[in-house]
Amino acid sequence: MKIVFLDRETLPASVVLRALSFPHQWTCYDSTCASELPARLRDAEIVVTNKTPLDSEAVLSARNLRMVAIAATGTDHIDLAACAARNVVVSNIRNYAIHTVPEHTFGLIFSLRRSLLAYQRSVREGRWQASGKFCYFDHPIRDLHGSTLGVVGDGVLGRAVADIGRALGMRVLFSAYKGATAMGSLYTPFEEVLARSDVITLHCPLVPATRNMIAAREFALMRRRPLIVNTARGGLVDEMALCMALRSGQIGGAAFDVVTTEPPPADHPFMELLYAPNFILTPHVAWASSEAIQGLADQLIDNIEAFAAGKPLNTNP
Repeated sequence: MKIVFLDRETLPASVVLRALSFPHQWTCYDSTCASELPARLRDAEIVVTNKTPLDSEAVLSARNLRMVAIAATGTDHIDLAACAARNVVVSNIRNYAIHTVPEHTFGLIFSLRRSLLAYQRSVREGRWQASGKFCYFDHPIRDLHGSTLGVVGDGVLGRAVADIGRALGMRVLFSAYKGATAMGSLYTPFEEVLARSDVITLHCPLVPATRNMIAAREFALMRRRPLIVNTARGGLVDEMALCMALRSGQIGGAAFDVVTTEPPPADHPFMELLYAPNFILTPHVAWASSEAIQGLADQLIDNIEAFAAGKPLNTNP
């Protein structure tokens, strides 16, 4: 069986991809651009991809393709309809980031709520010595205990973040889907979550219904000047509107691990905020603890083994 990994460099070189148990020919490429795709797909029966897109043309032209093994959870870069039309199995990775994403999320929340990066930067610039005092109060410091955490997304990651919030003494509101009115008492209407929360954290997929789900109108509803944290997907928040909300004081701070275009171009509006004391941008690494990545790699091999045995796992993503 011929297997092609299109973008091996999206995983660290240190991660171990254990050997498959069935006869195969495995070819790894560090990366694959659009012009290289047809030749690399030509004879492949299984294609492994993390971020390399497979559009309808690519899928339909790969005459031997039987499986797409995604080395990630997100599927928005794969034409799933084309795969279904060709009876190509698509398997993704699930629930591997249950610790790393929530921990990264709260790393960002703590950093903003207590102005850790702002204070560290000021010490580096000599502010402590210049103050002549044992401490100084240039940036706000707030406890999380007693505050309200709004969680948008009720999957395994959203629930794990909520558990940490409760352990810290936060009140947790799970948001209903935007526009939904009958999701039951466990959910709070989306607009009410925006109005009542001190911290809003996003853990939902990027689909047409969630694209730019938070924009200028939604920022105007945020009465408590909350922190906005996005470790889910770029595109959930209108990025220009977020910059305006941050500068105008409608929100108290923002921390993003994801951007609509990755890496962001030099003229992206986020790049102008990098020295703001209440903005943090990390390079899509919330998922990337060593433990989580190895778990991802193990699950990737499990998915391929299961397909070869005629019992596909993690399909219909």
